[in-house]
Formats: sequence, structure tokens, C-alpha cells
Amino acid sequence: MNPYPPETLIELFQTSHAVIHRQLKDVTQEESLMQPPFRGNCLNWVVGHILTGRDDCLGFMGQNAVLTEEERERYKRGSEALTDPGKASPLDDLALKLDDSLERLVIGLSELSPEALQREVVFARKPGPLGGVLAFLNWHEAYHVGQLELLRQLTGKNDQVIR
Repeated sequence: MNPYPPETLIELFQTSHAVIHRQLKDVTQEESLMQPPFRGNCLNWVVGHILTGRDDCLGFMGQNAVLTEEERERYKRGSEALTDPGKASPLDDLALKLDDSLERLVIGLSELSPEALQREVVFARKPGPLGGVLAFLNWHEAYHVGQLELLRQLTGKNDQVIR
């Protein structure tokens, strides 16, 4: 039994995608690099990191990644805080890659059979059914989407984009 059928995963990714775009509205590249005053990373890094998770999903479905290997390295779990503007991908480019990744996720998830969701894959050195791994990666994305609200506020945009 899978935690979610493909249709539910599609809806969940579409929902978080819409929230991400609302959180990115009117944020400049410079603002996206503002570091929080506590352990964490900037908005730009969080968006790139969300894309690493989406790339993992795409890979499990036999699709190409949207990030380059260099970008994946920069935005992977445990990477250094992104403080050098020269190393940060442009926020507008990341937003376009989010759109591309969602399009590919919808296609890939739509094509998954119940048998494919039961297929064992290895993620984070642990075996598990593809459906469970995809559900975890969706949860992981939602966790980081929640961080974007605080990082948006850090830029001085004292608004509420989710009501």
C-alpha cells in the first residue's frame, strides 16, 4: 500500500508549487541571499534545495534533472551557507526550473502504475517502495516551503501571502 496515489502527489506538489511562487513574488536576487540571524540558509538556497528533492523524484521516474551537477552540489543537504552572490543561481532561473520540474513531475507521476509505486528503490541509503519515497520527498518539500515564509519576512516584506 502506498501512502498516496499519484493523483494526490500531483495535487500536493501543485499546491506547494503555488505557495513557493507566492513567497517568491517581488523578492530580488539580493534579498534572496539574506541570511537568517540563526542557523539556517537563505531563501535562494532553500529554493535550490527544493529543486534537489524534485530532481530526486524525477530521477526515480527516469526523467532528467533540472539542476546542473554544480547546482545540485551547491544546494544539497549539508552544503555551506550560500553567502557568495557569485555562486548563487539567479532566483528567476530557479523559479523557471521549478516550473519545468513541476511539469515533469506531473507527467511522470501520471504515468506511474500501482506496480511501479511498489518497486523498491534506495533513497538516503535506505530501501523502500517508490511510492513511500515520493511521499517522503513531498513532505520534505513542504517542510522547506514553510521556511520560505520566514525568509520572505526577513527581506522586509511584512505581508501574508497565505490566507
